[in-house]
Amino acid sequence: MDTDLTAAYDRCRELHRHHGRTYYLATRLLPAWKRRHVHALYGFTRYADEIVDRTEELPAARRAAQLDDWARRFIAGLHGESVNDPLLPAVLHTIAVFNLNRDDFASFLHSMAMDLTVSSYPTYDDLLHYMEGSAAVIGTMMLPILGSADPAAAREPARQLGFAFQLTNFIRDVAEDLDRGRTYLPDEDLTRFGVTRDDLLAARAAGRTSEPIRGLIQYEVARAQAHYAAAAPGITLLDPASQACIRTAYTLYGGILDEVAEQGFDVFARRARVPQHHRLAEAARALLTRTGTPVRVPGPPLREPTSSANLPR
Repeated sequence: MDTDLTAAYDRCRELHRHHGRTYYLATRLLPAWKRRHVHALYGFTRYADEIVDRTEELPAARRAAQLDDWARRFIAGLHGESVNDPLLPAVLHTIAVFNLNRDDFASFLHSMAMDLTVSSYPTYDDLLHYMEGSAAVIGTMMLPILGSADPAAAREPARQLGFAFQLTNFIRDVAEDLDRGRTYLPDEDLTRFGVTRDDLLAARAAGRTSEPIRGLIQYEVARAQAHYAAAAPGITLLDPASQACIRTAYTLYGGILDEVAEQGFDVFARRARVPQHHRLAEAARALLTRTGTPVRVPGPPLREPTSSANLPR
C-alpha cells in the first residue's frame, strides 16, 4: 500500500477513534484486515458531518459550498481522477475493494445536505426519508465488509440497525440538536404529546424535563426498540468473525436507551452515556459469546403494538 493511501487510512482511523468511541471499541473486535475499511467508511461519514455541523460560524450557503466541493472531489475520484484529500483515497480504495454501491454514498451526501436547510420533520415518514440516507445506507455499506453467507437476508436487518442507531442518537441528543436549531423528533409526535418546540427549549434552559416530554421520549424509545428488534436477526447472519463487533455495537448503542429509561426519560438533566467499564465488559462478553447467539432488544420491556406499528413502511 502506498504512503498516501496508508496516511488516508490512518486519518480515518483517528477520526473514528476520537469521535466514535463506542463504535471504535466494537471495531477493534474485527479481524485486523477489516478494521481499516470500517474506519474508512466512518471517516467518510464523519468528515461530511464535520462540514455540516462543526462549521456553524459559517453561513449555511458557505457550508453547502464546502460540502458540494468535497462531494465533487469524491465523485471525481470514483471516476478515476487523482484526488488531493487527506482521507478520500482510503474511502475510494474501500469502495473498489468491496464494489460498494455508489448510490448509497450519493444518498448519504443528499441527507447531509438536508441538514443545511431542514430544521424539523412533520412526520415519521419524512424523518425516515432523511434517515434512509443518513443511517440505513451505512448498514448496507458495511454489510459487504462484515460479510454474510446470506447477504440478501442480512440486508434489511442491516438497514434497520442503521435506523436504530440513528434514532438512538436523536433521542440522546435532543438538547444538542436544539442548540443547532434542529429537532429530529417528528412534529406529529410532539403534537401527540402536547409538546411544542418552545417546551423543548424551556426544558433545555432549565436542565430538566416535563411530564409531556417524558411521554414523548418514552414513545421514541419504544420506536427505536422496534428497529433494534428488526435488526437483531441480522447479527447471527454475519460472518462469525464479524459477529462480536456488531453484537458489541448493538448492545452498547442500545444501552443508551437503557440509560435514558434509567434517568426517567429525562434527556435534559444529563446526556445519557454508557460507562466505560460497562463498555469494556460488554466487549469482553461479546468475544466470549458463542456465534449465533441471539441478542437482547435494549431498553424497557417492548410493547408489542409499538413494535409493529412504527416499523418503516
